[in-house]
Amino acid sequence: MKTLVENWGTIPYDEAWKRQTEYFDELVEAKKAGSGYVNRIVFCEHPHVYTLGRSGKEGNMLLGEEQLRRIGASYFHIDRGGDITYHGPGQQVCYPIVNLEDFGLGLKEYVHLLEEAVIGVCASYGIEAGRVDKATGVWLEGDTPRARKICAIGVRSSRFVTMHGLALNVDTDLRYFSYIHPCGFVDKGVTSLQKELGREVPMEEVRLRLEDRLLSLLSARL
Repeated sequence: MKTLVENWGTIPYDEAWKRQTEYFDELVEAKKAGSGYVNRIVFCEHPHVYTLGRSGKEGNMLLGEEQLRRIGASYFHIDRGGDITYHGPGQQVCYPIVNLEDFGLGLKEYVHLLEEAVIGVCASYGIEAGRVDKATGVWLEGDTPRARKICAIGVRSSRFVTMHGLALNVDTDLRYFSYIHPCGFVDKGVTSLQKELGREVPMEEVRLRLEDRLLSLLSARL
């Protein structure tokens, strides 16, 4: 069993979704056939885009088609769980396409592991992050009126194979979140590593730290 790491750089959302789906379908079919396969962890960034999950509410998108064009953003209904979120430049996106059974993980444990990886990355920058009950993702000051999300998580799973994943705000233009109710919440904010630290944070540095955390946590499950 092998785990490969790929960095797609900046890639349009629809192209990344297509490539993810191809990897996902290949892995599912290989499991069914009992043939060899590889697990993959993909990193990338996207141009401005909003995605609405299966259980999302259309009303959480606050813009129409013309307004989306004006801000240079696209909009997709997709097959992950969760509500609406934003992806854009300065945001580190990670899509693990993995067989959870290789790591002895259920879906809930897997989401917890993704959160734990991001919490560890935040801690490496001196930022205390954590979880909020009934609110998937990673938060700062989650149990206070100042609660703000730094990382969104939404996954799809079939036969214990996953796709989609997490989006960590590094130096994201947070104004783009003002055009939606992020993840369906109207009473919580969003933030980024740069906003919290008050300085620029290299994307490649963040990517490598996140890669290291994820691989360490997955390896510990073998």
